[in-house]
Amino acid sequence: MRLATIEHRTGTSAALVTDDGVAPVRALPGRDDAADVTALISSPLTSAEVTALAGHRLPAREVTWLPPVLHPPKNVICVGKNYREHVEEGARAEGLAEAVIPEAPVYFTKPHTALTGHGATVVADPAFTRALDYEGELALVIGTRARGLTAAGALDCVFGYTIFNDLTARDVQQRHLQWFRGKGADGYGPIGPWIVTADEIPDPRALRVRTLVNGEVRQDDTVKNLIFDLTTLLTDLTQGLTLEPGDIIATGTPQGVAWGMDDPAWLRPGDGVTVEIDGIGRLDTTIGLP
Repeated sequence: MRLATIEHRTGTSAALVTDDGVAPVRALPGRDDAADVTALISSPLTSAEVTALAGHRLPAREVTWLPPVLHPPKNVICVGKNYREHVEEGARAEGLAEAVIPEAPVYFTKPHTALTGHGATVVADPAFTRALDYEGELALVIGTRARGLTAAGALDCVFGYTIFNDLTARDVQQRHLQWFRGKGADGYGPIGPWIVTADEIPDPRALRVRTLVNGEVRQDDTVKNLIFDLTTLLTDLTQGLTLEPGDIIATGTPQGVAWGMDDPAWLRPGDGVTVEIDGIGRLDTTIGLP
């Protein structure tokens, strides 16, 4: 099942997405609270509701795609340095003689104000950064409260999977010697267009992540090549931390970012960035002027 949050002339609503259109859940009796997908995590659609929504479908061109979860309980939890070749390209960019592969997951967060939806325009403000970069990633959306998970059944707490673009101001990131400032600006977290429920992704390790800039493939790798796999991330995070329904975990980006190039091809106004993940879809972002 594909579940999105949309804006339409009738307002904001969680929505069921099918090949035939987009059906706002708030059109159903008793579903006035379904302002985003969070409502469908706690109260899933019944088969009768899915059938009823067929009569409320809108053409996709008539809706604006919003982040599927508008206000995750925590800031978006992100994982850095989680593909070996990305760690290596980062070391080269920093002029290091040798890459240091993390011994434990590296976490940082993005505020919910960084989130924006599929098809959005993200401002490239030269007063803030002259080194805007892309990072295509698989993101997990949590479906149940989870603490103290073990490897057996860790993925059972996942409600579904979506696409994330961890946009980064590399110059700001390097100047501040931490990651929140350069990665947390408004719009720096395109996500969506929808969440695909976990029952439709039997093996998330097999998912392939690709990032294209103006149609040129820049990143291409599979989730199986994560340094710390999904189970490891979930078990590690929940030692001392409670994950809650609607929490988002962005799992890390593959090699191929602009930062790792000999002559970095930073994002510029007018560029189009697409992140594709097989079995989920594509997330499009346009880079715009202030």
